[in-house]
Amino acid sequence: MLAAVYHGPNDLRLEERPIPAISPDDVLLKVTSAGICGTDLRILHGGHRKYPAGTVRVPGHEVVGVIAEVGKNVSGVHAGERYIIAPNWGCGHCRQCVSGHNNRCADYSAIGITVDGAFAEYLRLPGASIAQGNLIPLGKDTDPAVATLVEPFACVVRGQEALGGVRPEDVVLVMGAGPIGIMHIMLARLQGARRVIVSEMLPARLSSALAAGADRAVNPQEDDLAAVIAEESDGQGADVIIVAAPAHAAQEQAIALAAIGGRINFFGGLPKDRPIIQADANAIHYKELRVTGTTACSTSDCWKSAAIVKSGRLDFTPVVSRRFPLTQTQAAFAAAEDRSSLKIVIEP
Repeated sequence: MLAAVYHGPNDLRLEERPIPAISPDDVLLKVTSAGICGTDLRILHGGHRKYPAGTVRVPGHEVVGVIAEVGKNVSGVHAGERYIIAPNWGCGHCRQCVSGHNNRCADYSAIGITVDGAFAEYLRLPGASIAQGNLIPLGKDTDPAVATLVEPFACVVRGQEALGGVRPEDVVLVMGAGPIGIMHIMLARLQGARRVIVSEMLPARLSSALAAGADRAVNPQEDDLAAVIAEESDGQGADVIIVAAPAHAAQEQAIALAAIGGRINFFGGLPKDRPIIQADANAIHYKELRVTGTTACSTSDCWKSAAIVKSGRLDFTPVVSRRFPLTQTQAAFAAAEDRSSLKIVIEP
């Protein structure tokens, strides 16, 4: 089979590899679609802690495929069925796992992170993952490329649930209009937000935000974001702020822009070598702000996300900007990195 294999920072090679052999507890998946996300870009550049020096591995964790082979100990799964893969699984017995937060397990595993992933024609899904419910059925009516967004959308669902959800009276500010920001807009709209404002510096992404349902899109380099929020909220500030960009200034500004009793989610992580911001602790204290952070998604989050995507209540088709064959993996990564597109999908 053909696979895109990481050999070191900025060294991703197309190689012929044997189709993975499976154990009696595993399944073999023929990959239909695999999305490229910011984590994959960080892996490519050597910035992921699970890819230490010397690692040779196939990345790719946003995956949809068809069952090609089923281990003899696996029940309820049949060749030819289509599935979305929830990529993370934990040890299964730590405090985080038993409380349903396997994404927070200190000893977690993940497709494309700790084992070979989806930028290949075939993928072996380990029995430990199957046992934890990571195979999510996908019907015939959903575009597989769109279904690759189930995993990143699960992260979005987790981020908004950490805020107690979005309420009909809420003014919502989304800072950053990449694929994640766009999905935050759509989910806030689905939950009935009163107003959704987006802050983004790239003109193409501002247009995408408006098309996704934002009431107002602001370039903070050209317009006074604080004045816009004041205007849209009758001077109260934003009730919900989602910082969906890895930007120090955005995290710091969110505290100032929040309404009394506002809820803030630091969705985008900062660079590991510069993780500190200047925060107005008094504003957090006197405005009784709730400042949260979320990372990745649990298997439960993926099932919730899949239910929404399969229901058709949100159409993520516009989020998929371009599709590339596996033979053009280098071009696909370049397209994902130039920020002129939203989601880039590889279709082996």
